[in-house]
Amino acid sequence: MYHYLKDLTPTQQIGALFVIVFGLLLLASVCAFLLSLREYADDTVAERRRLELRKLESMIRTSWFMMLIFWISWVTGDWVALALFGLVSFFALREFLTLSPTRRGDHRSLVLAFFVVLPAQYWLIGSEHFDMFAVFVPVYVFLALPVASALANDPTRFLERNAKLQWGIMVCIYGMSHVPALLLLRFPGYDNRNAFMVFFLVMVVQISMVTQHFVARKYPRPPVAPAISQSFHWRSWWVGMLVASLSGALLAGVTPWVPGTAFAFSFIACAAGSMGHFVMKALKRDRGIPNWGPEGRGVTGAGGLLDRVDALCFAAPVFFHSARWYFDL
Repeated sequence: MYHYLKDLTPTQQIGALFVIVFGLLLLASVCAFLLSLREYADDTVAERRRLELRKLESMIRTSWFMMLIFWISWVTGDWVALALFGLVSFFALREFLTLSPTRRGDHRSLVLAFFVVLPAQYWLIGSEHFDMFAVFVPVYVFLALPVASALANDPTRFLERNAKLQWGIMVCIYGMSHVPALLLLRFPGYDNRNAFMVFFLVMVVQISMVTQHFVARKYPRPPVAPAISQSFHWRSWWVGMLVASLSGALLAGVTPWVPGTAFAFSFIACAAGSMGHFVMKALKRDRGIPNWGPEGRGVTGAGGLLDRVDALCFAAPVFFHSARWYFDL
């Protein structure tokens, strides 16, 4: 498959991937619909199956969402893609902060986060100031926001409030912004086909998450941290990592790497993404909610966005900086 994809023109690669990806998603959606029509005599079994089916449908919707983001980014160009991911960051941060209590003293910090930090981060990407983009949030923003909060003269739970805002900015703005940043890196001999790198990242991370979910439900084991996740155990994690990494090796033809290198980068991205998803589960438990958007509806109007992009927010920075280091860009 590597040589087959490598020998295709960019247009042919897009066509082949379009047919493969959306064909598989359509098949999965049809199978989920057919399973929803099945009836069970035992009410307990029926309720358990309905719960599992809802989780499966949620994973399928997430896959549709992530793939649609990639195709829109490919069709519309770099700046439209930046605007699209900027909106994703905006609504993800809004969802994150709405589920955490704020005080009047946080208002100026919140305004800075949404209307200064977010556009500045994406402008740095668009203008290709990658060195400043990499440190803008973890250095300058992390030092400036507590100053703005302190000037509001409200010391009540000061550390907790600022840590919450900084954590939300780190995940929803800093992490997510690394996905469109891949579009502007100049990989040697890659002929400006950077959208394939976005596709590669999204694809392997989503394969890892779907596989882990399926194995955990099909072959349950004692969870690693039952207070955080009843479904996370090492067997499902390793199976998901290996399946996603092998898939990455098969997709090496659309990347600037050979299969072995693509396998390694897939493993790195999926490890970061799966552990990030686990961390976000811990945050949800701390907030006392099962999902950022229960029953597929975001409590903030964002449609449960964080449930769809949390793994990608952790995988993207690790993948981006690993690739940049590898190519010495």
